[in-house]
Amino acid sequence: MPIVDVEITADDPPARGGRARALADELGRVFGTAAGRTWVRIRGLPASSYAENEVELAEDGYPVFVTVLHAHPPEGPARAAEVIAVTRVVADWARRSPERVHVQYAPAAAGRQAFGGTLVG
Repeated sequence: MPIVDVEITADDPPARGGRARALADELGRVFGTAAGRTWVRIRGLPASSYAENEVELAEDGYPVFVTVLHAHPPEGPARAAEVIAVTRVVADWARRSPERVHVQYAPAAAGRQAFGGTLVG
């Protein structure tokens, strides 16, 4: 059930339009989910709305922010391995250095997320 939100900073966001399915497919393989069970939402953040103090960024230096929501997120070494895999997939997709991909895990969705009126267990 992973839901992955990707916010890509770019001069013309979302700079990777039309490629959401490719990213969802790759992330589905990372998570080992069945077809239709990994959901990806992509949003653009205009470069004019992002800054880092005392730094001038080029297009390929803009960050990509990723939030992963699992019903039951992995812990410890399993999470660390997943972070590496998610970072690599998103970096390739966004054509950015892995150092510019920042992954955050949302709290467990179990008991907090509902689909069609049914809470995830």
